[in-house]
Amino acid sequence: MTSKPNKTMLFRMFVVLLCVVVITVGVAGYRLCLIMLVRGEKYQGLASEQQLYDSLITAPRGNIYDKNMNVLATSTTAWTVYITPNGINKLSKEDQKEKIKNLIADGLSEILDVDRQTVYEGTEKKSYYVIVKKKIDKETSDKVRAFITENEDYELTRYIGLDETTKRYYPNNNLASVVLGFVGDDEQGLAGIESYYDTDLTGEPGRVVAAKTAYGIDMPFTYEMVEEAKKGNSLVLTIDNYIQYVAEKQLKQAVEDNKCNERGVAVVMNVNTGAILGLAVTGDYDPNNPFALSAADQKKVDALTGDERSAKLSELRNRQWRNKAVSDAYEPGSVFKIFTAAAALEENVVTPNSSFSCVGHTQVAGQPYDCHKLTGHGVQSLYTAMSNSCNPAFITIGQALGVKTFSKYFEAFGFTSKTGVDIPGETSSIYYSKEKMGPVELASASFGQTFKITPMQLIAAAAASVNGGYLVQPHVVDKVVDQEGNVIESGNTSYKRQVVSEETSKKLREALEVVVNGGAKNAYVAGYRTGGKTGTSQKIDLINETGNKSLYVASYVGMAPIENPEIAVLVLLDEPTAGSIYGGTISAPVASAILSEILPYLGFEPHYTEAELSKRAIPVPNLNGLSVGEAKGKVTSADLIYKVVGSGDTVVSQLPAAGDTLYAGGLVILYTDGENAEESEASVPDFKGMTVNEVNNAASDSGINVKFSGNTLESANTRAYGQSIKAGTKVKKGTNVTVYFRDDSVTDFIPEN
Repeated sequence: MTSKPNKTMLFRMFVVLLCVVVITVGVAGYRLCLIMLVRGEKYQGLASEQQLYDSLITAPRGNIYDKNMNVLATSTTAWTVYITPNGINKLSKEDQKEKIKNLIADGLSEILDVDRQTVYEGTEKKSYYVIVKKKIDKETSDKVRAFITENEDYELTRYIGLDETTKRYYPNNNLASVVLGFVGDDEQGLAGIESYYDTDLTGEPGRVVAAKTAYGIDMPFTYEMVEEAKKGNSLVLTIDNYIQYVAEKQLKQAVEDNKCNERGVAVVMNVNTGAILGLAVTGDYDPNNPFALSAADQKKVDALTGDERSAKLSELRNRQWRNKAVSDAYEPGSVFKIFTAAAALEENVVTPNSSFSCVGHTQVAGQPYDCHKLTGHGVQSLYTAMSNSCNPAFITIGQALGVKTFSKYFEAFGFTSKTGVDIPGETSSIYYSKEKMGPVELASASFGQTFKITPMQLIAAAAASVNGGYLVQPHVVDKVVDQEGNVIESGNTSYKRQVVSEETSKKLREALEVVVNGGAKNAYVAGYRTGGKTGTSQKIDLINETGNKSLYVASYVGMAPIENPEIAVLVLLDEPTAGSIYGGTISAPVASAILSEILPYLGFEPHYTEAELSKRAIPVPNLNGLSVGEAKGKVTSADLIYKVVGSGDTVVSQLPAAGDTLYAGGLVILYTDGENAEESEASVPDFKGMTVNEVNNAASDSGINVKFSGNTLESANTRAYGQSIKAGTKVKKGTNVTVYFRDDSVTDFIPEN
């Protein structure tokens, strides 16, 4: 017989049950309070991390334009490829996991050209986001999408994704690369004006927050928040694409011809505003691939191993990125005589008619100095002494100025401080302070030795010497604009100070024109009045360090048109080794070639002398479609000659083309038969070393047309030193070849033994 629980037992059971309920509810309540109130923010964050996908939208950098609004740098759409290993790891079957890992590793490594093992290791990480490769282009991204589609049975959209981002693109490749600089992986500016104006160019990134599945992929039709990225401001440069191209072309050829070990510099500047129209440095790079070296430099690196290889790689990369125009100081040599003369004229220490006697040498405080003309220049005026680049004359002028006055103008012309040009890496000058300068140091400084300045300091001071005496602010950015084209900031075109008077500046213009008609005759530009000064200097510190006495810097600074200067050009060739070392011989012709191309482009009309008219450029008439008789008449009336190729009655093509230019007596080929036109070829002669007449004869014999550049004034020493198309090249008859002339007898310096 079973007994029923009595009231006491029931009460005890109730109490026990109640205690269990209270304890359970209490513990649960405590845990809920702990989770929701005390640790709520922590768990909410963890949940968001697990359930929400939060990513930044890269803001495009602002564009960089030349002065004519041609794009020099822009940001294009690119994609970052990533994988979601956590999605793979949630698969239940090991063989399925392994198959997908290998499929992804095989496919992405081939498409993206990355290491397969690296991709495979990425699939094994505990993460929702592992980057495989950044900044791929559209063509490559389409291949990734095609790979995902081709393997839809494996649902690769769960494990592979593409994020849209931006990539910096430089459409002109190497053009102005040393000025522009480049960006890093995160689109931050690392060199050039990309670095200097990084804050202006950098936009404001956007943001995407979206819900995602346990596999780490976006859930359709669920929560998403987007904050759009804001593009950065754009820069409009003072650089002109065409002028930059001309400066780079001519400088590169000069550096190759003269085998310059330490590169070269060419700067073109507006003397009144300080606007840099062109800035070329040889040994440049492609900013689209800035870490790649030239073939020659890569060969040097590949010859080394270990730490030596790494050090050389770093050295050569930094060298190609380095802007020599602002980062390398040098001894200017005789170019500096401009400023010694300016100070002396301003202080009335000399006049244009002052006389200086040169016997080939002089002495200061027991220190002997030679003139480059060992027999001496005799008695000469200030302008003639400058044209002769006579060291004894300028030593005399320097001593007459004295240390205090010389130092005053040295500072006033900007040689004791940085120019402040908006390019990173500008270095300081090295010079004797007036407290440490004695008569010997003053003597050497008077003709441009024993101190170092930058090319940018030199051209800014040269502009001041001819623009009325005002020291300008060099700059490469004209304005900063927003995306609507509103000007945010303008470049600094103000004068820093007036160094010399307009009267002194006028006398300097006269002197510099005398120089071009004399000692700097290789700077001659047909049809234009120009002025300038040559310079050749030894690299004394390196000579003392290495014992190599063949280390020179050849330079020339020129201004045009000299009657009302607007353009200054500085050409510097560092360590030429191919023969001549003189600025008047190898640098002046480069400046001449640059000016001869850019002055007409800038709208300056040429005014030819009678001698120049015989070599004037004549536009070739349009002869296509005319009868042979009509074409002959037009060619003859244009003061040109013709040659008919073919047996037809009508001109089907011509060479040179209509609108091209030839000199008087130039040859026009009239083709009346297409097949014959293709077969009519000539071999370009080797014009090097020929006189003007010899070039004309050789060109005529071969059926080649020539254009003359440089010093074509007839003299026994004027010879061709270069040509635009290499000797032996097969071209169509009638093709134009530019031939460059100079006088190799020009000297402005005597090397020390």
